[in-house]
Amino acid sequence: MSSAETTKYKVAAVQAAPEFLNLDKGIDKAIGLIQEAAKNGAKLIAFPEVWLPGYPWWIWLDSPAWGMQFVQRHFENALVVGSPQWDRLRQAAAKNKIYVVLGFCEREGGTLYIAQAIINDAGEVVATRRKLKPTHAERTVYGEGDGSHLAVHQTSIGRLGALSCAEHIQPLSKYAMYSQHEQVHVAAWPSFSVYRGAAFQLSAEANLAASQVYALEGGCYVLAPCALVSDAMLDMLADTPTKKQLLLKGGGFAQIFGPDAKPLCEPIPEDQEGLLYADVDLGFIGVAKAAYDPTGHYSRPDVVRLLLNSKPAVRVHSFNTDPSEYNSSGLNAE
Repeated sequence: MSSAETTKYKVAAVQAAPEFLNLDKGIDKAIGLIQEAAKNGAKLIAFPEVWLPGYPWWIWLDSPAWGMQFVQRHFENALVVGSPQWDRLRQAAAKNKIYVVLGFCEREGGTLYIAQAIINDAGEVVATRRKLKPTHAERTVYGEGDGSHLAVHQTSIGRLGALSCAEHIQPLSKYAMYSQHEQVHVAAWPSFSVYRGAAFQLSAEANLAASQVYALEGGCYVLAPCALVSDAMLDMLADTPTKKQLLLKGGGFAQIFGPDAKPLCEPIPEDQEGLLYADVDLGFIGVAKAAYDPTGHYSRPDVVRLLLNSKPAVRVHSFNTDPSEYNSSGLNAE
């Protein structure tokens, strides 16, 4: 693909179970889906939240003490940026000439993060980001992102951005993304199969609406990939009748929305794996935004505006305690 912007193309959203807590098998499965999407003409494929190596459902099912049995395996199967597994994914994107937006559990040092990577069709990393604030029980597992991760990136297929799961319930974070003139957005979800009937906030209905509203407000295409819970995952996680009621099989409700919020593809059954496809026409965004552009003609910055700190959060700052390296004004001599 040339550096010139491509304005019309096909995209794919993943609905599939992860290879739960098995990174190498998960990489194999991801590459298979990348190949399938490219073979069917897609220029972009989007994966669910922490699809590698799978969402830690144990945090919703029992005590932290019970969940400790999964902690080491989860940590060891998290993906490290720059690792051989990481390079396999980059190579798959390049070989198949397709953009990949990957939801993964990132390991850096001793901390895990809910992360997303944008890899271009030459296998180059456009960006990696981390979920700004893990949701509810996720805070027992994951660290936080920072303002630099609320970013939209210029690519050959348009201005591309991503958020994870309940980040789509954060009005200020969404507005920060809209303000960067996002054209294609990946809204990654883990599965809508926990606490069904008991917590509507976690339902497919509520959260698909959040993805759809993001498309409407942002005037952008939204790919909403969604994982599902497999029998193998239930065998591992649901060891009591109560847990079998709390976490159900399936929960896959992937969808793709246009910039006018219209669903662009027929959903597949929640317990079936597959790829959903839709056509993108970046020119149609202008038609949608003629009605609503909340950071442009439909804004009132004299009344309300957003304050965004987009600097990376640096936890350690180096300084020199040798006074000979400072001049009479107290400034570093260099």
